Amino acid sequence: MKQKTKKAAAKRFKITKNGKILRRSQMNNHLKAAKSRSAKARFKRTSKVADVEKRKIERLLPYAG
Repeated sequence: MKQKTKKAAAKRFKITKNGKILRRSQMNNHLKAAKSRSAKARFKRTSKVADVEKRKIERLLPYAG
């Protein structure tokens, strides 16, 4: 039987060609007036998912990468 991709995870993560999993940064949605310019710029960048979480996310996305 085919496995199903978890659509919520598919919308949040991107798997690169080399197998790294990228995610968006947190704290970038609201209350931005209280944050510094450098912090807001840092939140725009994508981050690599920690190795501890990588295996869990790969199970949610069986056909990605």
